[in-house]
Amino acid sequence: MNPLEYFDSYARDYEPYKSGAWCYEDGLIYRGLVMLHETTGEGRFLDHCLRLINRQIAPDGSLSGYRQGEYNIDNIMAGRSLFYLDRTTGDARYMRAADVLAAQLANHPRTKAGNYWHKKVYPHQVWLDGLYMGLPFQVAYGLETGRGELVDDALSQITIALDLTATDHGLYVHGYDESREQSWADPASGQSPACWARALGWLAMALVDVIVLVGGERAEAAGLWHRTQQLFDRIEELQTDDRRWLQVIDMPELSGNYPESSASAMFAYAFLRASRVGLWQQGERVGEGALQALYDMELRADGAGHCRFERICHVAGLGGFSGVYRDGTPEYYLTEDIVADDSKGVGPLMMAHAERRRLRDAGGAERGMKAAE
Repeated sequence: MNPLEYFDSYARDYEPYKSGAWCYEDGLIYRGLVMLHETTGEGRFLDHCLRLINRQIAPDGSLSGYRQGEYNIDNIMAGRSLFYLDRTTGDARYMRAADVLAAQLANHPRTKAGNYWHKKVYPHQVWLDGLYMGLPFQVAYGLETGRGELVDDALSQITIALDLTATDHGLYVHGYDESREQSWADPASGQSPACWARALGWLAMALVDVIVLVGGERAEAAGLWHRTQQLFDRIEELQTDDRRWLQVIDMPELSGNYPESSASAMFAYAFLRASRVGLWQQGERVGEGALQALYDMELRADGAGHCRFERICHVAGLGGFSGVYRDGTPEYYLTEDIVADDSKGVGPLMMAHAERRRLRDAGGAERGMKAAE
């Protein structure tokens, strides 16, 4: 199936991930649809996005099922699409909703080092996931409202988080516990034990999105330009022969390790976007190869003839969840369910496809930073 037809049918049949409550899983589909609309100009993708998101945003900007007091950084991510929808439709509800999310960040608890807690139920913890969930939105909101201090704060948080999660082999671990209370946290460093591919996918997307938003000069001054290039070089080294990435990204010898689709789609998106704005020269080749590999190997018909995007890790994290303690070891990441058509894979696949389309329309990588939000 043509990928655009798959995305269209997926969005047409999409049901809210958490019974209609505002959440990042739905937000990934909103962002993917927005990017597809931007790059293709096809109204069907904007129509899908508006139909889905308007169920969750009241005219006054209040959000379905959202509770600020949970201080869940994941809930910020779905706000990424609000700025585009505001500009495209002129409907005031979208910036009102952005104000609601910004109010959470204004009061969100932080580590002593200055980073947002991942959630109120995960106190003192910084996860790579959370960098993508909260900080690109904060930068975009700061730029949209003329609040430069929010941009400065986001750049500082990214830098601190990189320092706290860095390894000596060029990657970053999934999480960090400032309190050292979690059994998954190393007593000396506070770091979790392993490098999970999707956590690094969240990080890669956060870095490239923030760099595009703030521009190359500011990113370089913050130290993010060079560190992002170093990370991308390392991730490229870990690409499998079939152009994907493993669930436990740096342990090909680990029994049961497998090429995971959501992380591979995230890296494809990050590399393609980095190439288009001149951040990483190899991005077009690596990202194009990864995206095509996913189309060739994981986008396929099931027994009923329906196209499915397969081999997506359903969920993974650290600490207690649904009565299970997730210890963050490499072996743990191989115990989580593998599913098809989960939004954590499909959303990034949409984004990667949109970036490839934009790159091809531009006739190759565009040198220099351009506003793309």
